[in-house]
Amino acid sequence: MSFPLLTATAVLPAIGAVATAAVPAARRTAAKWLALLVSLATLALAITVLVRFDPDGARYQLTESHAWIADFGVRYELGVDGIGVALLALTALLIPFIILAGWHDADPLETGSRRWRPTQGFFALILAVEAMVIISFEATDVFLFYIFFEAMLIPMYFLIGGFGDRAHAGSDENAAAQRSYAAVKFLLYNLVGGLIMLAAVIGLYVVAGNFSLQEIAEARANGTLDMATNTERWLFLGFFFAFAVKAPLWPLHTWLPNAMGEATAPVAVLITAVVDKVGTFAMLRFCLQLFPEASKWATPAILVLALISIVYGALLAVGQRDIKRLVAYASISHFGFIIMGIFAMTSQGQSGATLYMVNHGISTAALMLVAGFLISRRGSRLIADYGGVQKVAPVLAGTFLIGGLATLSLPGLAPFVSEFLVLVGTFARYPVIGIIATFGIVLAALYTLVLYQRTMTGPVKPEVSAMPDLRLRELVVVAPLVVLLIFLGVYPKPVTDIVNPAVKSTMSDVHKKDPKPEVEAAK
Repeated sequence: MSFPLLTATAVLPAIGAVATAAVPAARRTAAKWLALLVSLATLALAITVLVRFDPDGARYQLTESHAWIADFGVRYELGVDGIGVALLALTALLIPFIILAGWHDADPLETGSRRWRPTQGFFALILAVEAMVIISFEATDVFLFYIFFEAMLIPMYFLIGGFGDRAHAGSDENAAAQRSYAAVKFLLYNLVGGLIMLAAVIGLYVVAGNFSLQEIAEARANGTLDMATNTERWLFLGFFFAFAVKAPLWPLHTWLPNAMGEATAPVAVLITAVVDKVGTFAMLRFCLQLFPEASKWATPAILVLALISIVYGALLAVGQRDIKRLVAYASISHFGFIIMGIFAMTSQGQSGATLYMVNHGISTAALMLVAGFLISRRGSRLIADYGGVQKVAPVLAGTFLIGGLATLSLPGLAPFVSEFLVLVGTFARYPVIGIIATFGIVLAALYTLVLYQRTMTGPVKPEVSAMPDLRLRELVVVAPLVVLLIFLGVYPKPVTDIVNPAVKSTMSDVHKKDPKPEVEAAK
């Protein structure tokens, strides 16, 4: 039997989480290094998966299949397509940076405090989330996917509620209550979505007799499994609702600003750059593949919701006074673009949406982590408490600017290509939606440039006059992300070559072809 590479990629961080949690309390530094080394080893396995994946080969590769709960048709089935392997690689890439950025976020609070920040638990929870996200990208059994789709909520709940940023350090009971509220809201929203999805998963089993994604999709394609129209639509809505909460899509988005605002910056990156991608990924893998006719039926309504997310999220970002909440609302707008690209039902839109998932993960990580470094120095998340930072910390300000410019999709940086593809793909089939969505780009330029102007330029405020520039550890976190933003901005081909064949297969699942351009015949 060949080496179970996909299993190893998911199991290694799970084992690392247990080992990190078991490190003696007095050896906090050893726990940090252990977590970092495990994340780097997982990255090495993910790179191996990426190298072994053949974009021109079978749709699902490196597959594993074993009997699990035979009486209920549940199997342990794994496999990756181009979309899954790209997001698996993104997850494995970001986790080491998240760990490095949060190196001191779970250290004990100041002497005399009655509260203790369990360092080992913090890093163990991050690795546990990584393991569950990775197996979610690999699972081709619907029930197996559902288990880890829900299970990742538990470690995320503790990361949000148990660890606040340094702006809330000390004995501030109100801040602790806010963190608890954000964590409970995150958990309840996602649990409700998961329970509705569970009903749909059970319904799918009743109709199909098994949980295998590939078997069900093949049966749908060759006509041996014919779902009634209303049945397919109800099942689609059950799956889509859970994914829309996770994504998050308006009006199911309200948990995200609270969660990102109250979590530490690395955990905020874990939420929006890693965990939330499971929702949009699942729309492509499960909604479109299992319920093609229902997906087409729901497309107009979903496009309207995505458009509202784009404009609404950007408008609220413009009015924010809190740096982290601004990034959260900007992410809601960006997820609107991703969902719009998925349901535009064009190859350009879906390729752009997948590329956007990767690029948004990198750009948001760069911006939010630098913002976290900034907040840890000043002890405040409020934009008004900053000014003139570029004069005292030019490297910090420069990397913050690059992250911001990537957020507004400046040409030459990675998100521009993906956003352009999404808009082109949407305009080809839904020109009015595409035109209105471009308004989100204008608003992105407004909130990003205003944020930079108010925090980094102008007179130096006394509170930031002694602010140190980025340290070596922080540069190690930020520099590779900046390099990736520039590289993928000028040469996105390595990613598009991987995802395009999978996108073609998805387009085939929903029986859609790209609309032909309307060209006036030459006289």
